Amino acid sequence: MSTESLQPKVIIHGGAGLSLKDKGGKDAVRAALQGIVQQVYDSLRAGSSAVDAVIKGCQLLEDEPRFNAGTGSVLQSDGQIRMSASLMDGEKQSLSGVINVSRVKNPIFLAKELQVQTDRILSDYGAAELARELAIPPYDPLTDLRLLEWQQERKENFSKKMATVIAEERRGTIGVVVLDQQGRIAVGTSTGGKGLERIGRVSDSAMPAGNYANNLAGVSCTGIGEDIIDECFAARVVIRVTDGLSLAEAMEKSIKESQSRNRDLAAIALDHQGNIVWGKTCEVVLAAYHNGQTIGDSLDAATNDYIGVITG
Repeated sequence: MSTESLQPKVIIHGGAGLSLKDKGGKDAVRAALQGIVQQVYDSLRAGSSAVDAVIKGCQLLEDEPRFNAGTGSVLQSDGQIRMSASLMDGEKQSLSGVINVSRVKNPIFLAKELQVQTDRILSDYGAAELARELAIPPYDPLTDLRLLEWQQERKENFSKKMATVIAEERRGTIGVVVLDQQGRIAVGTSTGGKGLERIGRVSDSAMPAGNYANNLAGVSCTGIGEDIIDECFAARVVIRVTDGLSLAEAMEKSIKESQSRNRDLAAIALDHQGNIVWGKTCEVVLAAYHNGQTIGDSLDAATNDYIGVITG
């Protein structure tokens, strides 16, 4: 497919799990996801680069309190919010990100800045210093729902009986993968963590395991971070595409391997031909996409429908 004929494509996710109850139900999630997909697609149609479109999509998802990233992030065991995010430019095959950053509104903006730095992945102290250097104003991403969730868990000595789906099941991430009109791919992933975790725990979201792209494909993951890390899932799918498998074949093979090891994860992906694919080992993945003609989503996919393919 020549770059002159390329329609931009976009797929996003707002996490994965067993239900949508904690996010206001299917209709509310669908409206939120599809509204953001439309905005990202419109920016691509207006000439936005893949990287800029990913940043826009991640920012919109981080600003939506129903998803576990940015505003609305879950609290760790000590009652603090620590977020991680990364950005990967597939054209340059360049990954940048921040790990366990606090008191910023949009961690993806720090990942963007780090794309042009010599040191491209920073942990908590370094990320905080970068935010100060950039004069990013302090911001508290805490919501009343997340505080109540943590307080209930504290009363129950963190037995997780009272936790909502995100904290209890330890899933919750946002991600964006785009193909722009020039055929460039970029991907971004952001998370508030799994909730109630040990202080200092590192998620997959700022690693190639959870967020990876090259000039052929891009993948963003969600689910249990440790499972995604153990599979090195995002990089595995992209490498398989690079080695000659189609994106659908690479996703299906990787998902089947993950199922055989009882992993709990999901992923969204795009390739340079405009094919859109999602996969899951869990019951629900909160994904929505624009294929150049229409908007669709994965919210009605059956539990055993573990792969979705929208050809370019």
